[in-house]
Amino acid sequence: MNRRPLLAFYGDDFTGSTDAMEALERFGIKTVLFLQPPNEKMLNRFKHVQCIGVAGTARAKNKEGIKKELIPIFEEFKDMNPYFVHYKVCSTFDSSPEVGSIGYACDIARNYFDDGTYPLLVAAPDLGRYTVFGNHFANFQGNVYRLDEHPVMSRHPVTPMDEADLGVHLQKQTDQSIDYVSILDLESNDGPVINDKKDITVFDALEEKHMEFFANEIWENKTESSRFLVGSSGVEYALGTKWLKEGISNNIDNRYKPKVIEQMLVVSGSVSDVTKRQLDKAEKAGFHMEQLPYELLAEETIPLTYMRNIIDLLNTKKKVVLYTARGTDDSSIIDTKRFLRPKLNKEDIGTYIGRQLGKWTKYILENTSLHRLIVSGGDTSGFVTSQLGIYGLEVLESVAPGAPLCIAHSENERFDKMEIALKSGQLGGNDFFENVYKC
Repeated sequence: MNRRPLLAFYGDDFTGSTDAMEALERFGIKTVLFLQPPNEKMLNRFKHVQCIGVAGTARAKNKEGIKKELIPIFEEFKDMNPYFVHYKVCSTFDSSPEVGSIGYACDIARNYFDDGTYPLLVAAPDLGRYTVFGNHFANFQGNVYRLDEHPVMSRHPVTPMDEADLGVHLQKQTDQSIDYVSILDLESNDGPVINDKKDITVFDALEEKHMEFFANEIWENKTESSRFLVGSSGVEYALGTKWLKEGISNNIDNRYKPKVIEQMLVVSGSVSDVTKRQLDKAEKAGFHMEQLPYELLAEETIPLTYMRNIIDLLNTKKKVVLYTARGTDDSSIIDTKRFLRPKLNKEDIGTYIGRQLGKWTKYILENTSLHRLIVSGGDTSGFVTSQLGIYGLEVLESVAPGAPLCIAHSENERFDKMEIALKSGQLGGNDFFENVYKC
């Protein structure tokens, strides 16, 4: 890059990182999302961008794994010296002292970004996420729930959210001091509200004017060194709005446009109820639905006969969905676990399936002229892009909040400039697959 970046962010999960990238692009802030720490050669390919992102997996890791992943990225960001470094987390803040510890990430950051308090904004009203007097709320199927009463997040199998107060929840993960900026503080005219004597400051936000205040406060207090921020893509929404209004956005036209396609493959490793509804709607829209036989998953080699059948289906049916299960009640989930249990530990099954899907997707693409791909499931997305050697993504077209159609950058010529949409299990409307096909 040939100028100081506005912002560099690290996303603690894969599809959440595309959410942050899309939020910036929405306001004309050209952004590239790297799938590995970028080197100088990579950065020089993207001199047109104003923001840099790196997609990671800290949300699913223990402290040792988080430390190993974050140190090289924070070192790179410190040398880059953007105005802001953002540790991007899920807008439902799911984390624990043992897994995906946001507090521990903040502790590591103190070794690289030591100036001032760390502003923390998890609210994103555009996405149905709200923080009021430090307590966080999330919309689910048209109803707004306090986080500890949320039908999904309060029952998360790994990091159940049993505490709605963000500061209380975070304090279990770090010894850093925590302060709050409430709605009453935001609407007061008594002067600055950021207390740099505290290590972390939790910001309320219920509506757009509160997001605007956050952006004004941190932009007007920017310094020569990077300020470290923590939060959801609400950070990008707030700053993007600010930069667009002030003319800081370069707002250049996208260098790429979606191609006219006839064929599209969907690879789904997600078992969420949201994905189930999307699979059901895709079938009604004429997609050929192909559930992976769980018996094939145990094969170390690629099941060539089956893969060639998928390729034939792409040639005849044009729109094909390759999926593992439809929702949490699909009996194949139990069957798959039982079938693989002699081979793998329970905690390794998801990783193993993701790697298999990655290998099989690569084979299909290498043996077709397919140009557009959807991957459903955060972990699955990571394994597939790794197999394809994709090192960077740029937004091609917004389809649904947090799940844009992207142009892929890969050192492998076959996969370079391929169009790919990556979505977590919870994102995208019911018609997401058909909407991507029609782009």
